[in-house]
Amino acid sequence: MLKRLMITAVVLLFLTLAAAGVAWFWLQNALERSGPMQEAVELHVKPGSSLRAVAGSLAEAGVIEHDWLMYYWGRYKGYDRGVRAGEYRFEPGMVLEDIFALLQSGSNVQYLFTIVEGWRTGDMLQALSQQERLQHTLTAQSAVELAQELEFPETNAEGLFLPETYSYRRGETDRSVLLRANQALRLVLEQSWQSRAPDLPLNTPYEALILASLIEKETGVVEERQRIAGVFTSRLKQGMRLQTDPTVIYGIGESYDGNITRKHLQTMSPYNTYLISGLPPTPIALPGAAAIMAATQPDETGELYFVARGDGSHKFSRTYPEHQEAVKEFQLQRRQDYRSAPAVQLEK
Repeated sequence: MLKRLMITAVVLLFLTLAAAGVAWFWLQNALERSGPMQEAVELHVKPGSSLRAVAGSLAEAGVIEHDWLMYYWGRYKGYDRGVRAGEYRFEPGMVLEDIFALLQSGSNVQYLFTIVEGWRTGDMLQALSQQERLQHTLTAQSAVELAQELEFPETNAEGLFLPETYSYRRGETDRSVLLRANQALRLVLEQSWQSRAPDLPLNTPYEALILASLIEKETGVVEERQRIAGVFTSRLKQGMRLQTDPTVIYGIGESYDGNITRKHLQTMSPYNTYLISGLPPTPIALPGAAAIMAATQPDETGELYFVARGDGSHKFSRTYPEHQEAVKEFQLQRRQDYRSAPAVQLEK
């Protein structure tokens, strides 16, 4: 009888150990096996979400096979205390430990916001307001208000953000994105200013930024930027007015309907470079890094005039008579988007 009991006990022990081994083997296999998803899955983990809720969402999305396994394994390992709110992108092939590591690292999904060269501050603010995943904290409606709200030393924020593509995560503030764009602008401006041409007729980096904004609005042709800059700097050195249409348009403001009239050119404004000498008081747009570099390293060839051909490029001239001939040539069949600057009206 005792022998039979011992045999039974041994058998039960063996079966128990075998079952434990099978269970351990299954557990190890389950922990090292990726979920059934074939494509990447994005999941937003809201603040306060429980591990059970996160596991359920991941199982429903096909990221994992068993939500209960993730829940209990997470509790056993203490991972439940490290799951952070955020937006995550789960790639095919991830195992449970990878998933927990990701959930403890914070959001890995990033979104992009592009500031376009030549935009005004108003254009940038409007585009920024459409970024639904940002936390919107700014109330500014103008460049002046934005400078105050971001606590800039300048009284006007026009031109103070570098056109570039910026990444952000869900819940980041619009303020933080713009501050990064401003820091990037100041860095590029300072670097360009340090390498500026020795005889540049500009006194401060801010003046270089203003000039860069004029260059940005005058041409989209990469090869022309330094040449345009050369015309402007040559005119500044000779005391000639810049006479550039984009500054007049900026001064007109929201009432501008697409056409510059003689009345516009004859109306005094701090931005009417047909009437004022030197640069306007602030940038008129957001210049890119290339325009800033052109403003600090202009290509001065003796040219004092340029006129738009109507295809985005310009005809450059050294003398006023040459410029008049170019204006006649390219104004005969003007396109609707034709721009000519400096033009012949009100020539000093």
